[in-house]
Amino acid sequence: MSAHQQHQAERPLQRLRDEQRPAASVENRSRFMAFVSLTKPRVIELLLVTTAPVMFLAERGLPNLWLIIATLIGGSAAAASASVFNSIFDRDIDARMARTETRPLVTGEISVKEATIFAFTLAIGSILWMGGFTNWVAAGLTAAAILLYAVFYTMILKRRTTQNIVWGGAAGCMPVFIGWSAVTGSLDWAPVALFLVVFFWTPPHYWPLAIKYKADYEAADVPMLPNKVPPKTVGVQMIGYTVAMIAASLAVIPLAPMGPLYAVVALGSGAWFLWECITFLKRAKKGLSGTQLKAMRVFHGSITYLSILFLAVAIDPFLNPFIG
Repeated sequence: MSAHQQHQAERPLQRLRDEQRPAASVENRSRFMAFVSLTKPRVIELLLVTTAPVMFLAERGLPNLWLIIATLIGGSAAAASASVFNSIFDRDIDARMARTETRPLVTGEISVKEATIFAFTLAIGSILWMGGFTNWVAAGLTAAAILLYAVFYTMILKRRTTQNIVWGGAAGCMPVFIGWSAVTGSLDWAPVALFLVVFFWTPPHYWPLAIKYKADYEAADVPMLPNKVPPKTVGVQMIGYTVAMIAASLAVIPLAPMGPLYAVVALGSGAWFLWECITFLKRAKKGLSGTQLKAMRVFHGSITYLSILFLAVAIDPFLNPFIG
């Protein structure tokens, strides 16, 4: 490749880096905030969206307030631990991606040793916390969630298969089990169905983000599905997973059982998100690319869908006429 060709090939990635470069220098970030950023707070927020509502459903009403707080604290610490382990193992990838090149392990603000101690402290602390303040079933599931994300997804799947986010996404479904078991000390078919909702939701949620950052993943040599197949193929698979997601959400109705509120929300929000995926496929079939695909519209729509559905999960027990 000539120098001119190499320069041309690097221009899209450089443009992406310029667009995403933070306005404030990381030099102004405090040590405390650097450690906080390692935990990926936005990911934690999304995980908590599925934890508390399931606790309401398991209790068939309002659980003990301290139990809710204790579960959310333990769940947050576990998710933070998994994120730090991910940052440690993926620091070479993060250094090659525009949207992650300012993470603390890349910039050197935090050493690998410090991050490792931080990660293990959070992991062990979260498991003991859950065991002490909820129950040991929830604690065991918390440990499993950390291992699924830090080992199964990060260390084994992410760099090896285009289906990394599909099977690795199981880690993001664990808060459903943890929330339910924190209340009941056991599992049942209702949380299994809700687990499957989040499992099937993950690919149509994450692949649109991977489409936006396609140049990043190519630069880091991470085999995300949108890097390996055309957008229309991604769209077809997104629709398939969305249909399975809707089916799982409807399966919750007889298993819980759920009332009219949840049923209407599950059908309505599911149909709306399915249409968003179908619309994405239509744009892909027209040969549109880049921002014309409006992939981030599907990404943000997926977050709205999950939030609405689990809000209905939380409210339904208070309005359900089938609960005596």
